[in-house]
Amino acid sequence: MKTKYLISVAGLCLGASAAMADVPELTVLTYDSFASEWGPGPAIKAGFETVCDCTVTYQIAIDGAAILSRLSLEGGATKVDVAVGLDSALTAAARASGFFAPSGVDEATDLPVAWNDDIFVPFDWGYFAFVADADTPAPDSLRELADSDLKVVIEDPRSSTPGLGLILWAKSAYGDGAGALWADMADNILTVTPGWSEAYGLFLNGEADAVLSYTTSPAYHIIAEGDAGKVAWRFDEGQYMQIEVAAALASSDAPGLARDFLRYLQSDAVQALIPTTNWMYPVRMPEGGLPTGFDDPAAVVKPLLMTEGEAAALHDTAIEEWRAALAR
Repeated sequence: MKTKYLISVAGLCLGASAAMADVPELTVLTYDSFASEWGPGPAIKAGFETVCDCTVTYQIAIDGAAILSRLSLEGGATKVDVAVGLDSALTAAARASGFFAPSGVDEATDLPVAWNDDIFVPFDWGYFAFVADADTPAPDSLRELADSDLKVVIEDPRSSTPGLGLILWAKSAYGDGAGALWADMADNILTVTPGWSEAYGLFLNGEADAVLSYTTSPAYHIIAEGDAGKVAWRFDEGQYMQIEVAAALASSDAPGLARDFLRYLQSDAVQALIPTTNWMYPVRMPEGGLPTGFDDPAAVVKPLLMTEGEAAALHDTAIEEWRAALAR
């Protein structure tokens, strides 16, 4: 009986293993705050798994720009099915890489700019801004910040989409004068971090007067902490826009699941999560609208955004200007 029992248990285990092996897995590469317990990743994983009969596994990169760098290193050997967290400043390079497949998603969005792309699916957006305590004297422009004694933390444009957004912001506003702006701002920069999480943590620990983040960041402190003491500086030059996107890998072993996941990112269930988990604006306004505590996106009276081609053409020059100024 004991031998028979063991054989039966072994058979059950083998059957269970076979059943588990039949459940398809979707591997999603994203940035750390998206997949964290307080980000939208866990709820998106749970929600999609209920409709896909699959398992979603997250792999983590430091920030959005690091996603493309990692895929470039892995090349055809990557096991990633979907990348979540590239942005509008990186789509030209991502498209040129040949890594990504058509999405099959063509639904309209509520973005303030036209979006028509057969590969990259937007899932949230926002405006970059320096965030500070409300009692910190606020400069009116990047130039006034550079001429002040304020200390700020920024992110590295080579690994971070906010960092790259700041470089393009300066280039949009000052053109050929961006290098001189960075030379004057070098002594304002306390440190440069690989990604947003490290930078924001330093600010919250009181190590800097302000941090490069988003106009929506104060909403987090209002809604999650009941703290109205944080503000986003609005600058006369305008605020640079970021549109975050997702894309399916052409090498994916589960292309159908990957496309379904991209569609799910634009569903009302996910878009309703975005404001209070990723603390950005949804690309499709959910039925309940924006939570109380969020500014109307139209409050930014001068949006700045380069086209994909402009951002790609200026990418290397803008980063080199920034690097050279800070290296002096």
